[in-house]
Amino acid sequence: MPDMTAAVRTIVRQCLGVREAEEVVVVVDHATWEIGEALRAEAARAGAEAVLCVMDARDADGNEPPSTVAGALLAADVFIAPTSKSLSHTRARRAATENGARGATLPGVTADMLARLMACDFEAVKRRSRAIAQLLSEANDAHVTCPLGSDFRLDLTGREGIADDGDLTGEKAFGNLPCGEGFISPLSGEGRFFVRSLAGVGLTGEAPAELIVRDGRLTGARGREGERLLQVLTQAGETGTNLAELGVGTNERATLTGNVLEDEKILGTLHVAFGASAGIGGTVSVPIHLDSVVLDPTLDVGGTRVLDAGRLVFTP
Repeated sequence: MPDMTAAVRTIVRQCLGVREAEEVVVVVDHATWEIGEALRAEAARAGAEAVLCVMDARDADGNEPPSTVAGALLAADVFIAPTSKSLSHTRARRAATENGARGATLPGVTADMLARLMACDFEAVKRRSRAIAQLLSEANDAHVTCPLGSDFRLDLTGREGIADDGDLTGEKAFGNLPCGEGFISPLSGEGRFFVRSLAGVGLTGEAPAELIVRDGRLTGARGREGERLLQVLTQAGETGTNLAELGVGTNERATLTGNVLEDEKILGTLHVAFGASAGIGGTVSVPIHLDSVVLDPTLDVGGTRVLDAGRLVFTP
């Protein structure tokens, strides 16, 4: 197993700023127990009262944890959730944040990913992520194209951009680790785009999947992986296909692996998510949130070119 020592210390002491006597809850499932225990032990070394909660893995990203785990999150000063499926967009996570806890989710994380991505240039990631979030906040629209024929327009009116920059030391701070994106929950969107990596599905085969959005909903998909994504989202209920997020990757250490937690952070890519948006500035609460990653995109935000054929050209 790769040496996670430096990454675990960075998460606990730098990103979350765990302090003596704070109550820290680390939530894991059986596949992520070893990573979770490393994080718990580091929090204990920082002087915290650190507890490990082990649950069965959820069926999909956004599914709620057991009520006992939700209660532990609610009682914590700090929570860390390296789980197989994401707790980011759950009611339990939002309640913990609203109650004053600061915390991080690490869905699908691996030891190798932690060791590599947490060795990024944090100051550069912070600068990029915050500048993109501010640009998204100030703009009313965004336009995505790519060499494969993507043509996707998003309405950002009235929505606020968020920086996932690894700084989770403030009250009620919440983010995703490893860090590296600026994102927003769009008001709506229309068009089509091509994706290479899909949450819960993995990498596509020889050809990227085509996703079709009408009036802020995923209404069609081409390619086996795209069709699978649409099927899973539809099974979550009427709002499962809601256009939930537009994000831009800002971590120079991230590479394409098929694990969306890493893929969505790749510098020069963008990602689009469907499902729950209530936790990131939208209004839809549904027990699913799945991201899809566009490679080599060109992105214009409010008339400003941010990405050009997979290169970050917007200078913070």
